[in-house]
Amino acid sequence: MATQSDGDKVTVLVLAASRAGPHDAVAQLQGVSHKCLVELDGEIMLARVVREIAQSRHAGDIWVSIEDEALLRQVPYLARLMEEGRLYFVPAGDNLFASIMDAADTIPAPYPLVVSTGDNALHTAEMFDHFCAEMLASGADAAVAMTPASTILEAYPDGKRAFHELKDGGWSSCNLYGVANAQAIRAARVFETGGQFGKQPRRILKAFGLRFMLMYRFSLATIDQLARYLSKRWGVRLAVVRMPFADAPIDVDNPGDFVRTEAILKARRGED
Repeated sequence: MATQSDGDKVTVLVLAASRAGPHDAVAQLQGVSHKCLVELDGEIMLARVVREIAQSRHAGDIWVSIEDEALLRQVPYLARLMEEGRLYFVPAGDNLFASIMDAADTIPAPYPLVVSTGDNALHTAEMFDHFCAEMLASGADAAVAMTPASTILEAYPDGKRAFHELKDGGWSSCNLYGVANAQAIRAARVFETGGQFGKQPRRILKAFGLRFMLMYRFSLATIDQLARYLSKRWGVRLAVVRMPFADAPIDVDNPGDFVRTEAILKARRGED
């Protein structure tokens, strides 16, 4: 097992548990137990996510949070990385926050820790490196990756996405989060409500408080102003890492996302 003595390395946690199980609409496309185990453009989605992370110069040990280690070992690429001592299993908790906390308590020398998800099928090593480099250079306790709506709409002008509309324009989360120390892990508590804040506005109130809710709801603050507010609220320094990649916020939440993501992956390879 690697150590985190190298200053530009991070421990990686990939959240891959299935909250809906085989009833997940994406999992049902191919009759598998988890949506991250569907085959996407000829490769198991979770294997694709891990492969790109593994190719990053910033990635140290990679841990996957999932219900059963056997789910990883059934995927040949993942099984090989486990045998090589590059990939490790950690049992998933009851929710996102529990999974992150359980992993932080289990992983030897976990910090700095970067959290991703098993359905980030369009993430690349370049994207991961950009986030890690910016996070480490910022000196922040916690970091979140966000892409401006303008970047996304320039690449996909006909795309229909729900942006976080703020004073400085729209933003979209990229499902990349970083924590530099044990104190900063408290920021992960917002996921006790289940995440999906853009789709569940009431979760914003519960997770972030009334003042934040008002600033967010009525676009009264820029993204950096919101980050400064949360920094004071949590007692940690939170940085926003701007991702200059239109594909970074696209994950596979539903069958439509699956079709769109596969088309993008084929386009990257020069196929029609």
